[in-house]
Amino acid sequence: MDLNKAKVGVIGLGYVGLPLAVEFGKTYQTLGFDIAQDRIAELLSGSDSTLEVSDDELKQALHLSFSYSVDDLKSCNIYIVTVPTPIDVHKQPDLTPLIKASEMIGQVIKEGDIVVYESTVYPGATEEACLPVVEQVSGLKFNKDFFAGYSPERINPGDKERRVTNILKVTSGSTPKVAQFVDDLYKSIITAGTHKATSIKVAEASKVIENVQRDVNIALVNELHQIFQRLGINTKEVIEAAGTKWNFMKLQPGLVGGHCIGVDPYYLLHKSQTSGYIPDLMRKAREINDFMPTYIAQDFLKQLIKQKINPVDSTIGLLGFTFKENCPDIRNTKVYDLYVALMDLGFNVEVIDPWADTDEVKAEYNINIKNEFKENNFKALLLAVGHSELIEICNSVKGSKYIYDFKGLLN
Repeated sequence: MDLNKAKVGVIGLGYVGLPLAVEFGKTYQTLGFDIAQDRIAELLSGSDSTLEVSDDELKQALHLSFSYSVDDLKSCNIYIVTVPTPIDVHKQPDLTPLIKASEMIGQVIKEGDIVVYESTVYPGATEEACLPVVEQVSGLKFNKDFFAGYSPERINPGDKERRVTNILKVTSGSTPKVAQFVDDLYKSIITAGTHKATSIKVAEASKVIENVQRDVNIALVNELHQIFQRLGINTKEVIEAAGTKWNFMKLQPGLVGGHCIGVDPYYLLHKSQTSGYIPDLMRKAREINDFMPTYIAQDFLKQLIKQKINPVDSTIGLLGFTFKENCPDIRNTKVYDLYVALMDLGFNVEVIDPWADTDEVKAEYNINIKNEFKENNFKALLLAVGHSELIEICNSVKGSKYIYDFKGLLN
């Protein structure tokens, strides 16, 4: 295929898909597709509620159009899939969004077309679970009539410095020729360059272990934090001291949520178990990180008692709800688990988050949160997410309110 004839369809316009569609839309005829009609309406109006792309950046993508109609995808010859890959209630991979996207591509794909998956999966998922669906629906033969690639997303939501174009991109393809084309395609918009993996499975594995590695390392810090709390040692001060060595990783204790680190390890756990290997370290890291909301709630109660603050009928200000600071993303936020743990201990909990959409939180988690802080409502505060506004609030009320700051974010 000739790059000059590329017509790109990006399927899924969330935190990953939209920035990618905008960059492709600066150079290639690009269709941004999403099944959510309200999302398409929002983008057509020129704004992005995820705040990943500014209004000006949307305008700069002169060759980008948006649609929720499957028929419009027929004009494309490259399909890039950026749908979510969640886990179910049993913490098993849920490939439903990928399967549905593959079925849809099967309805429109033509001979010579290429489908590229970006969603994080276990090694083998693209060729074992997704492409057979495209084959079945389309009636075309994989690697004869149509081809595939895999280029894992590396978007960091809320990060205004590391954007899609200046993060090096891993690419791969189902044949050497297709792998080169996919690499060239991404290289044409990614200023940081690309790394062409030797196979789709290698590219899949490389992505999932990026997050497994962080999960395991954060679990270690979370475990150390629990040890140091019992020993009466300040974890932040320990990390600052250890961090004076050049090769020490300066991670902080925290809640491991979001769409990547708190989810992706379960994909590799699933695949490794089906191959007959039980990865104990990965599994234990997940247990430690999943337990952190409960630990923080229990330790918070303990600290209140030490501070002579009566926890009975106390209203607690839980500051922050999104999964990370200075970002509106509420997907898989572990602050919800912390909220539930506090409620189970008998606290009255009021959540304040200036970044989170109150309607979205109500729809997703069935709790009411507020965007504005009123100091007199609370006996104590628990700083869960380091939004700049919340740090400022905590610094302003430090003398009059007890603030539980398990991340050591305040001076």
